[in-house]
Amino acid sequence: MKIYFYLLVPIWLLAGAQMHSAQTKATHAPQPKFSCLPGEITPDTVVEAKRVKWRGGIRLMKETVGQRLGKLNARCKGGKLLDQGGREIRFHTLQGCWGNPPADYLEILETERNDLRNLKKKFTVIEITCNPSGLTPF
Repeated sequence: MKIYFYLLVPIWLLAGAQMHSAQTKATHAPQPKFSCLPGEITPDTVVEAKRVKWRGGIRLMKETVGQRLGKLNARCKGGKLLDQGGREIRFHTLQGCWGNPPADYLEILETERNDLRNLKKKFTVIEITCNPSGLTPF
């Protein structure tokens, strides 16, 4: 009787591991492919990286271009990337991740703010962080 138990234990463990890996694969929905992304942007490009308080401490949460486009229900149509409402999606990489900022950094940030405001009037804008690691640069 004990022999059967010892023969069945490895089978149960192996079956349990296979079921666990199948469940973890199934929970991650495949990200859609976007063929009309600009050349420097990939679905894995980090859009936002932020620190979030978690049970045991602080956790780094990253959102990628593919995830954000999925939230916007984006699609390619006529070589353009469109959101659910039919507005064209544009990407803008933010400035301001300077360890020691340049002398005219306030002017640079003000110009960027104005450019973003004008872009958002015509397009859906995805702002890409300048710090994809989420860690403070200094």
